[in-house]
Amino acid sequence: MKCGVRFCGGCNPRFDRGKALREIERDVNNMDFTHAVEGETYDRLLVIGGCANCCASYDHFDVKGKIYKLWDYSQIDDLKKELNKD
Repeated sequence: MKCGVRFCGGCNPRFDRGKALREIERDVNNMDFTHAVEGETYDRLLVIGGCANCCASYDHFDVKGKIYKLWDYSQIDDLKKELNKD
């Protein structure tokens, strides 16, 4: 499955977004993570914010399935479980 990744602009980073993605990539084996670009179609979309605002826009991406938002380390384990179910 193809999962597009959208990062916020990082104006208020309280959380290391790159580190979070690396951990998710390491532990989710059935997903191909790639930076989201317009014109591509994704099975899932992961929006990673640096704080609880998680303000990155994403409605311009074509996504067939679920859109996930992540902005805190406490959410990573649940997200990995959810993505491993797909």
